[in-house]
Amino acid sequence: MTRVAAFFDIDETLITGKSMFDFLRFHLADERTPQVGQAARFAEWERLVGAVSRHTANQGYYRIYRDVPADLVRQQGRKWFARSRRTPGFIKPRVVGALVRHRLAGHRVVLVSGSFPACTQPLAEALGAHHVLCTVPVTGPDGLLTGEVDRSVIGPVKSQAVRELARREGISLPLSFGYGDHASDLPLLQEVGHPVVVGVDPELGRHADRNRWLRLDGVAA
Repeated sequence: MTRVAAFFDIDETLITGKSMFDFLRFHLADERTPQVGQAARFAEWERLVGAVSRHTANQGYYRIYRDVPADLVRQQGRKWFARSRRTPGFIKPRVVGALVRHRLAGHRVVLVSGSFPACTQPLAEALGAHHVLCTVPVTGPDGLLTGEVDRSVIGPVKSQAVRELARREGISLPLSFGYGDHASDLPLLQEVGHPVVVGVDPELGRHADRNRWLRLDGVAA
């Protein structure tokens, strides 16, 4: 059976902020978080942001969590989300409304993000998403995060992950929908037959105008 899916970027598409940045502040403020070496790794990552590619910065972000128990990060993720979802303006209701309509229409709802399960899984459960394609940190045999990831699901890797899921789940990409807010989401949007640009990114706006893509302002509540 051929399936239709709706693929949603998360940061600044479904939610107003950047989940990785917001969660990191929450993580570092938690008294249970091990402090040894984290300050130096955080400083190095701050230096990378804006100076290197998004892919390299994404990998640098996860090195901050080296030697932190994976179970602790998962617990913190649920606490972070429970707090965040009560914050006015956290979600973009028009985009979430579109997600709900896709779900009610019987479409597979897929979240696609460079963020990681600590942030994406609680959101996916709250929204009733069927699949999550995201960056997964590597956990060592001792239960500690190694600081490495399986792959950074950003840019072209998003489209690769989408194609892999489509083959595995029998999803028709020409019949499917995609939602993104940033030029880095272009590889995702170009994989589907019905791309939707959320917000006002200039580069995505030019693609939308040239190709007559749908647009959604995605303003927060």
